[in-house]
Order: sequence, then structure tokens, then C-alpha cells
Amino acid sequence: MGAKQIDVTCPCCASVLTIDVLTSKVLRTVRADERSGAASTDRWEKAQEKVRERTQKSADKLESALEDERTKESRFDELFKKAQAKHTRKRDDPD
Repeated sequence: MGAKQIDVTCPCCASVLTIDVLTSKVLRTVRADERSGAASTDRWEKAQEKVRERTQKSADKLESALEDERTKESRFDELFKKAQAKHTRKRDDPD
């Protein structure tokens, strides 16, 4: 069984293209300036920052949903009181 992907270096710009052998599609492109040690470290730091942001967003969404659940009873009570007041106004209105 052969390789599922191959790396090809572009003769013009020296970028490395990772190509899927089965579909002939480019999976990843790494420019020549990104292959240096500093650039790859920078890519790693950017990826870590994205994961941190995603984790924080998830925690914020969970906290927001929990807060909605905590205040649900009071919101429904307020809606019920408004509906009750509206109903009594309609009943008292002679028209």
C-alpha cells in the first residue's frame, strides 16, 4: 500500500504542497518563509491562541445558558403577571 499523501516543492516559490494521492487535491501549503524555525513557532502560538479563544467562548456560552436557566422562573412569573393584567383589563373594559 502506497503513501496517502505526498509533499511536492514548488520550483518557482519553494513552497511545499502536501497533496492527497487519491483525490489529487492540495491539503496544505507551507510557504518557504513559514518553514523557518521562527515562523513555525509563530504558527504554533497562533494555533494555541485559537484553541484558548474557542475554550473561553465555550465557557462563556455555558455560563450564559446557566444564567438563563437560573432566571427562567422569574421571567416566566413576570410574563404571567403581564398576561393576567391584560386579561383583567379586557374583562373590565365595557367595549
